[in-house]
Amino acid sequence: MIRSKHKKRKLVAEINVIPYVDVTFVLLVVFMVTAPLLMQGVQVNLPAVDSAPIKSNDNDPFIVSIKNDGSYWIDQRGENQNKNLNEIKQIIEKILSQSPEKQILIWGDEKVDYGSVVLLMSELQKVGATSVGLITDPPRD
Repeated sequence: MIRSKHKKRKLVAEINVIPYVDVTFVLLVVFMVTAPLLMQGVQVNLPAVDSAPIKSNDNDPFIVSIKNDGSYWIDQRGENQNKNLNEIKQIIEKILSQSPEKQILIWGDEKVDYGSVVLLMSELQKVGATSVGLITDPPRD
């Protein structure tokens, strides 16, 4: 009896999932390492500016500064002026009545009381500022 040299092989219709499991574990480790890094820091709303030069000053944000002693300052007509919170609210309200989409930014000293910043943000939102952001410096290496 002569046996056929060619045996019929049965096709295997299974998918090898081991490489997919390896990739999944690598992605899991990457996400576990990067997730805490993404949660740190302060959310900062910086103005988005095209690379073309700005033709009008209407798109510039309005900046309110807080010094480390808790005093509020604004830049009006090219000079810094010390204002109390009620005066700032009135100024912001006038600005927002003319430009409702105007972005308001807070420039605060790192040693300023946290309550002063939160109070200012809250009062600005009460007068209609929908976009209040914080200005920060990039980390120093």
